Amino acid sequence: MKNLPVFLMGCGGVGRQLLQHIVSCRSLHAKQGLHLRVVGVCDSKSLVVVADVLSAEFDDSFLLEVCRVKSNGSSLQTLANSGVCQVFSGPEVIRKVIDIGLLGKSTGLAFVDCSASAETIGVLNQVVDFGCCVVLANKKPLTVPMEDYDKLVSQPRRLRHESTVGAGLPVITSLNRIISSGDPVYRIIGSLSGTLGYVMSEVEDGKPFSQVVNAAESLGYTEPDPRDDLGGMDVARKALILARLLGRRLNLDNMKIESLYPEEMGPDVMPLEDFLVNGLPLLDQKIEDRIKQASANGNVLRYVCLIDDARCEVGIQEVPKDSALGRLRGSDNVVEIYSRCYEKQPLVIQGAGAGNDTTATGVLADILDIQDLFP
Repeated sequence: MKNLPVFLMGCGGVGRQLLQHIVSCRSLHAKQGLHLRVVGVCDSKSLVVVADVLSAEFDDSFLLEVCRVKSNGSSLQTLANSGVCQVFSGPEVIRKVIDIGLLGKSTGLAFVDCSASAETIGVLNQVVDFGCCVVLANKKPLTVPMEDYDKLVSQPRRLRHESTVGAGLPVITSLNRIISSGDPVYRIIGSLSGTLGYVMSEVEDGKPFSQVVNAAESLGYTEPDPRDDLGGMDVARKALILARLLGRRLNLDNMKIESLYPEEMGPDVMPLEDFLVNGLPLLDQKIEDRIKQASANGNVLRYVCLIDDARCEVGIQEVPKDSALGRLRGSDNVVEIYSRCYEKQPLVIQGAGAGNDTTATGVLADILDIQDLFP
């Protein structure tokens, strides 16, 4: 039985779902000759870790208790009296995490980042130097300035990040296989936001933009402030990750990013309730006019990322009605990859591209994929 030690950063929805998947898949992994040994879990403020990272692990009942505590909004510090872990908080957390990474230099250790924080970037760059493996659902470490990015990807075999683009969809894996085979990719276009995919397909049916966004917000499809989705930054990060895989040396500030609301309606200017009630209706006519123009051209509108030799941008584009993007409905993600071998008919990857369960499944698959790197 191969034991693979795992350290989890981020215990939000995706992190908790990952821990639950690890527990529920014990018998399956045992049949595959693998045991995932969770040695530590941290959030932005606290860390719980086993007494001996080299040999000990948290049992499944403790992992489920971690999930329960965090889902209730409590701190990991409430587990201090459990008797099965050491608890650290504040500035001690980062120092202890780096100490754990040092142990991974000789034993192998998978650092899994399911946070949405930029504060993990410095830690990840250090543990990569120590010889640890890194698995990411967090997009921010891959969208830092190129100097830090180069360091993180300096040992590509020790890095997995499928869930940073398209949740559990095999977008990164497929793209890497094409690139590695020497088949040059010259264009990628995709709808990489379930929220914006839903919004654009609903307004296509004639519903006002403001009504659709408010419905998406009430259904929980958007971030608490829908402008976090409508601004396009999440899609831009995903596009940048794909562009850098193609060798494009770009930063976020090199990209054209179309926001679906003007600056004067931004979070720093207009309160959320004011935006939802008074701001959004002012945008309806412009979106309706663009839909009519696209329809007159035989096309439909989609909010997409577009990457080719000259561009890396995100925003509203007209796409043919009969294309994979044009047929897209609801909150699915779709990516079309054009290369020498996929010139006339692109490789199309489509499916659920969001959700804690789907994303955590992709992270777990990435963890399993690195097992052959461990002794």
